Amino acid sequence: MRVVVKVGTHMLSEQNRLCKERMLALIEFLVSLMSSHEVILVSSAAIAAGYTRLKIDKKVLSNRQALAAIGQPYLIETYNKKLEKFGKMAGQILLTADDFDSRKRTFYAKSAVQTLINNGILPIINENDATATEEIIFGDNDQLSAHCAYYFDADLLIILSDIDGYYDKDPRAFADAKMYKIVQNINEEELLMPQVGGSEFATGGIVTKLKAADFLLKRGKSLFMASGFDLEDVKSFMIHGVHKGGTLFTCKGD
Repeated sequence: MRVVVKVGTHMLSEQNRLCKERMLALIEFLVSLMSSHEVILVSSAAIAAGYTRLKIDKKVLSNRQALAAIGQPYLIETYNKKLEKFGKMAGQILLTADDFDSRKRTFYAKSAVQTLINNGILPIINENDATATEEIIFGDNDQLSAHCAYYFDADLLIILSDIDGYYDKDPRAFADAKMYKIVQNINEEELLMPQVGGSEFATGGIVTKLKAADFLLKRGKSLFMASGFDLEDVKSFMIHGVHKGGTLFTCKGD
């Protein structure tokens, strides 16, 4: 089974630094997952990582591109230091939306991913923020990860963030909010809700995750959304086969 795991900026950083404790917990989970699955990681936080090294205004596009250029190698270096503890290593692949508009580019990207997996290396994918222009960007890694799951033949996309599932209403505002465990279709109105980012570096929110789920549902794929701060739900679901928490978007009638 091939799985794409997407992690957000809010999960990987806090107080203008990379949260290496959560990164280590993530790597421990990914390594355990790699023992029985083919795993691809889509990781945000390049700009946040860059900002730990250079404090410049993140609202300026050229500055964000520069921060991504600084932060991406630092982020991969940090991942590799964690992976070394388990005898593993990562390979970096930077993509833009344009890469999925070309059959040739998609084929070569997929081939690179396959070769890394065949050699026991964890592919780590991010959007190429340093060179992407407005016309060819995804803008958030929820959409990028959904495209990776579909075009790279994954069976499941897992999104880990500060959003631990999909609720009938905002759980931060309503104590009686109830989580949906299984969702088989998404209404158009849900996809048009205002987007709210989780941190000053983040670009997503629940809507971008619903759009990713909708993209995959329409193509016969599944998405599992769970907390990235407490990995017990995703471990239970993926390693022990028990759906305790988190939301599964599927068209398979599970």
